[in-house]
Amino acid sequence: MRRVLAKGVFVFLVCCASSLTLVSCKSKAVAVEAAKTSTRMSANKIIENYYNNKIDFSTLYIKSDVQYSDDKQTQNVSAEIKIKKDEQILVSVRFLGFVVGKASITPTSVSYYEKVKGTYFEGDFSTLSQWLGTDLDFDKIQNLLLGRAIDDLEKGKYTESLTDQVYKLEDESADAFKKSFYLDANTFLLNKQEIAQATKGRMIAVDYFNKSVYKEGTLPLKVFINAIQEKGKSQINLEYNTVTFNEKLSFPYVVPDDYKRIIIK
Repeated sequence: MRRVLAKGVFVFLVCCASSLTLVSCKSKAVAVEAAKTSTRMSANKIIENYYNNKIDFSTLYIKSDVQYSDDKQTQNVSAEIKIKKDEQILVSVRFLGFVVGKASITPTSVSYYEKVKGTYFEGDFSTLSQWLGTDLDFDKIQNLLLGRAIDDLEKGKYTESLTDQVYKLEDESADAFKKSFYLDANTFLLNKQEIAQATKGRMIAVDYFNKSVYKEGTLPLKVFINAIQEKGKSQINLEYNTVTFNEKLSFPYVVPDDYKRIIIK
């Protein structure tokens, strides 16, 4: 089942979703600029500045190169990621120009199918949560792809530290998860987030690079996802090659009738 799980999540995260050389002609990438931070800030002020960096859109289209690897395999594909904000994420995975799988994520469901084996999966976020090593829902997956903090930072309590112009916010709660968020001290954009559950040997780290500014907000164009669990390690590298906002998009997703449903344990 492990290879099926890896492929399933791979199709999803491809799949889900993050150095760009090509950008849509409608959205020009520019360098992020901000004044240098001269004094150390409190955690609350850092979080306030972070949320001043907004990203607002109705739809988002991303064309991405994707590399997936685990202890047994490495795969390179391309993916089209369509996001209808707060409602649906649709991912189409292509290999040599042909669609080999699709995934649909909504606030209540996770579904994907792959053409090679003629199989499909329908379920909730529990499988993805187990594979990536942290509890997930639709909002967290959407934030992960957009370079936003998985958690609502305004609802937590954090200890701050400053090293090499990067603020680190560490969750002060005493629950099973250890959460850390790394923000650029000049722009207050997210550079990295880590969530670990030591008791179960699980951890996810997401790094963001090549941030570009659009009128809708700032988006990272490289997203590196590293997941560790007791059974092994997995990595997904996304490189966003084309980005367009607020176009009219369709979200077709129909599992062929003759496909066999799989159960992932």
